[in-house]
Amino acid sequence: MSTPTRTEVSSLGEFGLIDHLTKNVELQHASTILGIGDDGAVIDHFGKQTVISSDLLVEGIHFDLTYTPLRHLGYKSVVVNLSDIYAMNAQPTQITVNIAFSNRFSVEALQELYEGILSACNKYGVDLIGGDTSSSNKGLLISVTALGEVAPDQFVKRSTAQKGDLICVSGYLGGAFLGLTLLEREKRIYLENPQVQPDLENEAFIVGRLLKPEARKDIIQYLEDQQIKPTSMMDISDGLSSEVLHLCKQSQLGCRIYEDKLPIHEDARRAAFKFGLDPTVCALNGGEDYELIFTVRQDDYEKLTLQEEISVVGYMADLDEGHKIISKGGNTFDITAQGWKAF
Repeated sequence: MSTPTRTEVSSLGEFGLIDHLTKNVELQHASTILGIGDDGAVIDHFGKQTVISSDLLVEGIHFDLTYTPLRHLGYKSVVVNLSDIYAMNAQPTQITVNIAFSNRFSVEALQELYEGILSACNKYGVDLIGGDTSSSNKGLLISVTALGEVAPDQFVKRSTAQKGDLICVSGYLGGAFLGLTLLEREKRIYLENPQVQPDLENEAFIVGRLLKPEARKDIIQYLEDQQIKPTSMMDISDGLSSEVLHLCKQSQLGCRIYEDKLPIHEDARRAAFKFGLDPTVCALNGGEDYELIFTVRQDDYEKLTLQEEISVVGYMADLDEGHKIISKGGNTFDITAQGWKAF
């Protein structure tokens, strides 16, 4: 078995590295007037409003390279930003990428990272238009800024839900947390005994939900096709319980969520039971699903039933009615934010 090639970053220098990593970048949007290569990029959204979102991913906090392939990490670092743009009811158009890395990363390793970044750009039709590279004393840091466009005043905020609006979520919930649970378990076993090969037990669904999430471009397109403008919306990065409380706080409303309406994939449900976890708790509190939570007027309910990937899980209530979940047994419990906390 041949030894993989390792090229030291110092052999290329900063500008040589940038040229090497971005040599295959092709612009896809007329709004991108000037991309990589100057002191700044130039974009013109031709009368549309611009939406901007930025995310920071830090090794050891947001990702673990013990079990995260660099290509997947690059892909995910883009997707989590695009998810925020879609959550504003906008279409992402450009991104910038900043990375800082220690000397343990070779040119080949960084190229793997960028292959994932460019793969996501190609899938979602966005232009990589710039960024920066820097050295780091320890580990890898990735910062991505995404820009998007939206027709004037068609963006959707968190603060505009109304009493009686239906609470909807896309896709399935809890899978990414279960994928993390499995990978962390296998990491512990490996560290105790490096001779033991990881056993992912054919859990492709939950592992994929963590390592290679997708942003819900299709849901935004469906809502547009059906002429549904959500009354409020955000993406689910920290867990459903946290996000619904954000919508309620910003909109000054209460809510009712029904346990039996939560969309939990059968593979995730089975994995939760295997790990001794409650699937409902995973769906409520597990982070990194990158699905959308949004509210719509009750008049739009019939249109939603045509899309299998949208689940109506509850409704917005008066603020004094509190924030409650109704269990399958009919009992009522307070919703508490127990998802991901950054600090």
